[in-house]
Amino acid sequence: MSNGQIERIIQGGEDLFLQAGIKSVTMDDIAKHLGMSKKTIYHFFNDKNDLVIALVKKKLEEDECQINDIIQNSANVMEEMINMMKCSEDIFSRINPIVIHDMQKYHPDAWSEFQKFKANVLVKTLEELLIKGIKQGFIRPEIDVKILAKMRVNQVEMGFNASIFPIAQFSTWRVQYQLLEHFNYGICTIKGHKLLDEYKKVHIEELN
Repeated sequence: MSNGQIERIIQGGEDLFLQAGIKSVTMDDIAKHLGMSKKTIYHFFNDKNDLVIALVKKKLEEDECQINDIIQNSANVMEEMINMMKCSEDIFSRINPIVIHDMQKYHPDAWSEFQKFKANVLVKTLEELLIKGIKQGFIRPEIDVKILAKMRVNQVEMGFNASIFPIAQFSTWRVQYQLLEHFNYGICTIKGHKLLDEYKKVHIEELN
């Protein structure tokens, strides 16, 4: 029962954080949203910061599993890229940029977890994908894998920066999609471009 309650509290926090950001949501709000006492929440979490850290760790574990599934179930690097785009579309369409801002400013421990994940999982995974793509003939062999992997991962973070892309002017998903597409086409060989176009066409037809 304890695990079930923990999962429910984390999910309740996520629901409210995605709507209004982290800073403006109180533990009282979460308790009311879940229809449980605040005492019950504090039985499992010391404070809101503790809850935010637990939520971030949970989401990062889910993201890593999803990335691994995509890699295992894709026929080649180009299919991996398209499947990553599909995955990203779902994730970015739900993320409120305010959550990223609040986590960075008010929850440094949670932000640190994200930074570790970025360095240890995302960059490493992308480096491996690029090396594999070069061997398959889809990725340009002259690129510097380490530089491009770090650049791409940090592009994602930049896309959520409201001082660069104000929320009132830019769709978060649109920004992320444009950055990702620019990256994909920039690293591909002609062979990669052709296959990327084919996969994109199929993906667009699936959406229509």
